[in-house]
Amino acid sequence: MTDELGSPLRNAVVSEIPAAACYMPNFITEEEERQIVRCVNSAPQPKWTQLSHRRLQNWGGIPHPKGMIAEGIPDWLQRYIDKVAALNAFEEGALPNHVLINEYLPGQGIMAHSDGPLFHPVVTTITCGSHTLLDFYRRLEATEQQQPKLEFSLLLERRSLLVLWRDLYHNYMHSIAERDADNITECSIKNLHMCAEKFPEGGTIKRGTRLSLTIRHVPKTSKLKLKIF
Repeated sequence: MTDELGSPLRNAVVSEIPAAACYMPNFITEEEERQIVRCVNSAPQPKWTQLSHRRLQNWGGIPHPKGMIAEGIPDWLQRYIDKVAALNAFEEGALPNHVLINEYLPGQGIMAHSDGPLFHPVVTTITCGSHTLLDFYRRLEATEQQQPKLEFSLLLERRSLLVLWRDLYHNYMHSIAERDADNITECSIKNLHMCAEKFPEGGTIKRGTRLSLTIRHVPKTSKLKLKIF
């Protein structure tokens, strides 16, 4: 896919890690970030789903193995779907149609996971409000007994875009540790040289409230109401 990437993404490839990821700092402006935060926080309360360690919103429908019942996406969010789609990160015919918005308070995170077969194997994420450190672990075979070990991390700055596909989508899991601050270690954070801000080795960055907009394509959709158990 790297050969078919448009120029903005081709120039954003993180070459220090297994294929493939792109990192673009300042993908959105400060004003766009403020608008996103404002619109997310003003969504009606029923739009939020409360989990044990974070809360989230689904836009475009609820992904399900039987198919996602497609729902309309508001204009304020569609503009960022279009902005991501314009980068040609997705194959033709697989335009993004779903946005998952996660809210992470300081100290909150998510366990190691992969995005799985419900989605086209490309994941794009816009970060708002605060940075985070995304940790990657190689997926183990079912017969392997040892615990997966941390392979590397990516620092996601406010207003940045991350694109993952290929080996990173299929053979790696990613997680966010539950902590209030992140330590800067150049040997494990593989995109530090690509960040808009310069972070000194050994420094610490405190987390604030982060909103992540994960923009993906759900291949199996329906406009009819499905009976889901």
